[in-house]
Amino acid sequence: MDDSYTNFPTSHLVGSVPAVVTEEKNSYKPQAPTANSPILPPNNGSNAGRGYQTLEEGDGQQSTNKWNGVFSVSSYTEYFNVDTDLVLNRLMSSLNPTTGDFFSKIDANPDLYGLIWISTTLVFVLSSIGNCATYLMQSDSNSSWNFDVNYVNVAACSVYGYALLVPLGFYFLIRYMGISASLIRFWCLWGYSLFVLVLSSFLLIIPVEFLRWTITIAAATTSASFVALNLRTYVQSDDLMIILVASFALQAALTIFIKMWFFS
Repeated sequence: MDDSYTNFPTSHLVGSVPAVVTEEKNSYKPQAPTANSPILPPNNGSNAGRGYQTLEEGDGQQSTNKWNGVFSVSSYTEYFNVDTDLVLNRLMSSLNPTTGDFFSKIDANPDLYGLIWISTTLVFVLSSIGNCATYLMQSDSNSSWNFDVNYVNVAACSVYGYALLVPLGFYFLIRYMGISASLIRFWCLWGYSLFVLVLSSFLLIIPVEFLRWTITIAAATTSASFVALNLRTYVQSDDLMIILVASFALQAALTIFIKMWFFS
């Protein structure tokens, strides 16, 4: 081939464009777009259950820890952190129901020690003193006397059942009325209300029926008034009279039941 063709400058060709190379520093750096999840308000309307719902981490773990605390003994140690002076002060308050300030005394430190200790003491007192009372009643007759073990079963079922279930029932009743309530404080109140029944049980051993009924009425009035008057200061409701009458009647019924079953 002729050298004239090969050495022909390309810049003279028709339509040729000279290459222009420019070096520019591009400051743009591509970034991945961040996904900003919208925070939606809780859907509490008629269409509840539709749309997006945000899930918070740790909800399942917190729920599990909550249920584990219910069945853990260490969760209840704070309700037994009482000393002798504090318990004696609350016992004396149960014998003076007219003040109605028991909830203010236990507000900072409600305890379950009184509930368990007083209830257990009352069970053993009724079982032993009740059998002793029947022995004294039958000592004048020629009939033989035998220790009635059923007194222990009846005393345990009646006392523990009353001390646990009755406050629980009032707790749900008051919460149903839309009033804030504390189950621990209710258990504490009803537990200390049984202390007067422990004292009256020792007096019911006297084999005089008129005196026994007098002691029973006095104990029932004191114990029932202690519960009712303290509930009056704790519960603020239009249906307060129903709560007071029900608590007074149940407390008096327990006292009469003790007299009829263990000291008849």
